[in-house]
Amino acid sequence: MLYPAAALAEIAGCFTVWAWWRMGASPLWLIPGMASLAAFAVLLALVPADHAGRAFAAYGGVYISASILWGWLAEGTRPDRWDLTGGLICLIGAALILAGPRPA
Repeated sequence: MLYPAAALAEIAGCFTVWAWWRMGASPLWLIPGMASLAAFAVLLALVPADHAGRAFAAYGGVYISASILWGWLAEGTRPDRWDLTGGLICLIGAALILAGPRPA
């Protein structure tokens, strides 16, 4: 559950910058955005992985899929078959990175 929580925190934090910069939202949006991005970093650091790079790489697949879901739920951009197929491929890649057999 750490990866989905981290993805939500990162996307929400990045969206606050997007809303301020591109949509004309108040600069005050940046305050919770910075807190959200800090929470993202802490959550990702809590992932039980033997190497940070591997944890970050696997997170990438979750982030991509969560971003597609965010676009649909928060912005009303319904994913098409290419979005869904790409997200699924990324999640499969993340699972391979995390669960692939490794030499002892």
